[in-house]
Amino acid sequence: MEWLIPLIIVVALVLVIGIYLWATYNSLVTLNVRVDEAWSDITVQLKRRADLIPNLIEAVKGYAAHEKAVFENVTKARAETLSASGPAEASAAENHMQQALKSIFAVAEAYPQLQASQNFLQLQSELVDTEDKIQAARRFYNGGVRELNTKIKVFPNTLFVRGLGFHEREFFEVTEAAAIAEPPRVQF
Repeated sequence: MEWLIPLIIVVALVLVIGIYLWATYNSLVTLNVRVDEAWSDITVQLKRRADLIPNLIEAVKGYAAHEKAVFENVTKARAETLSASGPAEASAAENHMQQALKSIFAVAEAYPQLQASQNFLQLQSELVDTEDKIQAARRFYNGGVRELNTKIKVFPNTLFVRGLGFHEREFFEVTEAAAIAEPPRVQF
């Protein structure tokens, strides 16, 4: 009878540890899937924006045919955005895209007829909407990454979760803080 109490304690302890490991593993899988889903949302919005860019270029081209370098930079930034495979590459591509879009809107400022064009205004509106969706998707992604990274780093999880194949994920951050320090000034 004396051996029964220690056996019950050991079984209870193993059961508690097993339940903890099971719950931790499942929550990490859930967070990992949530981060993958959030990244997918970002790529969908980046693709949507990239699909709008050729139409925007065509709308501006008719008015500013001599601005060839601007159109080449936008096209290059678009290709870079589409080929980005992770948060770091996408962040760098985002910076280039923002600079390219600033230049195309700066060109548009010089053409009042373009600013009055219904097609240009609609494309501009869709682009603004897409930028808002990209920002929302980035916030959702970064929130998911924060939760996952925290779960991985807390004790005692940090002792065993990497052995289960979980690793910290990168945040989708702006690489050039100076680029966002002052918002672009565009007047239409």
